[in-house]
Amino acid sequence: MLDGFDMVVLGVVLPVLLSGHVWGLTPATGALVSTAGLVGMTIGALAIGTITDVLGRRKALMLSVTIFSVFTFLCAFSPSFEFFGLMRFLAGLGLGGCLPSAITRVTEHQARQGKGASAATFVMTGYHVGAVLTSLLGIVLIADFGWRSMFVVGALPALVLVPLMARYLPESEDHVRRRRDEPAKVGREAVVSLFTGGLLRATLAFWLTTFFGLVLVFGLNTWLPQIMRQAGYPLGAALGLLLTLNLGAVIGMVVAGALAVRRGVRGSTIAWFAGAGAFLALLSIRLPGAGVYSVVFAAGFFVFSAQALVYSYTQRVYPAHARATGLGWTAGVGRLGAICGPLLGGALLSAGVAYPWGFYVFAGVGFLAAISAAAVAGRRQPAGEMTFQAVR
Repeated sequence: MLDGFDMVVLGVVLPVLLSGHVWGLTPATGALVSTAGLVGMTIGALAIGTITDVLGRRKALMLSVTIFSVFTFLCAFSPSFEFFGLMRFLAGLGLGGCLPSAITRVTEHQARQGKGASAATFVMTGYHVGAVLTSLLGIVLIADFGWRSMFVVGALPALVLVPLMARYLPESEDHVRRRRDEPAKVGREAVVSLFTGGLLRATLAFWLTTFFGLVLVFGLNTWLPQIMRQAGYPLGAALGLLLTLNLGAVIGMVVAGALAVRRGVRGSTIAWFAGAGAFLALLSIRLPGAGVYSVVFAAGFFVFSAQALVYSYTQRVYPAHARATGLGWTAGVGRLGAICGPLLGGALLSAGVAYPWGFYVFAGVGFLAAISAAAVAGRRQPAGEMTFQAVR
């Protein structure tokens, strides 16, 4: 949910900052601020994903949440866009480690109950519940309390969450056993194994798919309200469409997780990205009333759960000792797409062509993601170890 807040909060506050000429912000400098946070998340994901395999899921997750929340709170007191960008970068360092740690921990727990294929989508449902709540908070808070209130509220959950994790979150049994049996290999072997044993192609395909997926996720959540305002919608309706996008994402997560269990994660991932491309292309058409909300809902249904399925896919391909590292590197390298998405949207807005051409571009990215997901290939399946070949 904290990650979902961070994904949406700039999309909520940027129209206010731009219309109010706060710090002289423009779409170009707004994209730079967004990029600063995403660079931090890239570094955090690359580093903490591996650290998670060394220190453990529990400590890494607590550290990530603490760092993110402290610097998110400081965003509320920014005197300039440079300071704001720096705080976003530092918050991103912590946030980058949240998903690899959380998804890996839940996957390991759920796998023991035969539900591992739905673990990533289950966690990512919270991701989009956070996004929906952030959209609602923007509608409720900004008019009365200003944009700074969004960052104060976004930092407060850590006051409850960190003590709860300290008290109730158990460490991974797989991690404890591996640290005991092979301590010297933890970390080093995890990184090496991403490129050996027949996994090189899968690793590169995961990176490319996640790059495309996060171009969509962050490009849309950062700029959808402003793109819809360029199309002639008022601010309230534009924020309502952002809310609708993420409501679709929550439902899509539930359906995608169930489908991945029944039909296999590989085929589900490919189909979901293709669906994302189709409905994003439809948004280029000016639709009346409920029509635009329906298509935005459908786009959210496919776009965000497609990326969650990629994360689930990595947990089926990588061996136990490298799951967090594999997911961390996939998310970290993919964050380059998270950087490019807002930059792409900002460039299209600055050129005055974001509507409808932005949706043509994003649709093309969705179809490219489907192609790269289809290119994932796994290593041979050692005895007793599950890869994607065992789950279609």
